Amino acid sequence: MQTLANWDGGPGPWILFFPIIWAVVVIGVVTVLRRTVWRGRRGPWRAMADPRPTGDAPIAVLGRRFASGEIDEDEYWRRLSVLDEQFGPTGKGGAA
Repeated sequence: MQTLANWDGGPGPWILFFPIIWAVVVIGVVTVLRRTVWRGRRGPWRAMADPRPTGDAPIAVLGRRFASGEIDEDEYWRRLSVLDEQFGPTGKGGAA
């Protein structure tokens, strides 16, 4: 074990692995930060269309009414099936 720590009176060749390990750690941290925090709203998950309905779309209104307790679960699913027939599961409107 002592031969690894002292190689001809100095540190062994294993000491070269420390800068490599630190470089991998720094590159990994920078990569993670670039993909999450530093991108902000421009991240790849924002480029895709948001599947959740927003605004005054009929499916969004139905969801808000169900969440507030105005309608029960049976009524929600019954009305949602009608809206899916009319607007489709993507909510773009029209018959496919």
